[in-house]
Amino acid sequence: MTIKEQCASATRALCEASKAQRGDIFIVGCSTSEVLGDKIGTNSDIDTAKEIFEGIYSVLKELGIFMAVQCCEHLNRAIVIEKASMATNKVNVIPQKKAGGSLATIAYNSFDEPIVVEEIKADLGIDIGNTLIGMHLKSVAVPVRLEINKIGHAPVVFARTRPKFIGGIRAIYNEDLM
Repeated sequence: MTIKEQCASATRALCEASKAQRGDIFIVGCSTSEVLGDKIGTNSDIDTAKEIFEGIYSVLKELGIFMAVQCCEHLNRAIVIEKASMATNKVNVIPQKKAGGSLATIAYNSFDEPIVVEEIKADLGIDIGNTLIGMHLKSVAVPVRLEINKIGHAPVVFARTRPKFIGGIRAIYNEDLM
């Protein structure tokens, strides 16, 4: 399976397992270096990023879910997202291969109306190569175990979020929100 196919398959599986809805935000953190089998931050690759982007974005676009791409630490893990997502905390920067990362660069150049924001609270996401997306997930993140555990050579972690449980032992919870 190609990297593009792995990404599309992983994205679809996570969206199904998470019961993702139209309008949700799907955060992606990715080290193309790790996908290629190298140490994070040492071999950023635009061609690999393009494959990853196309695999993930094609599925999300079809489902009406916003794709958000986390930049590398050189841009303080800012997020590239479509303006239509209504994300706030806009900042002024254009991601580049060595300042933002290859996937953020591809996203910025591919989205219809890209903006970069300082932070976001996403509904679900995929972390390819240990890029630490947790800071951009809603407050109750839940790991999702899927059959896919690598994309290329990179380890993959999946997460979804759920509303907080409140009310204690007397409360009744909506099973559809779990």
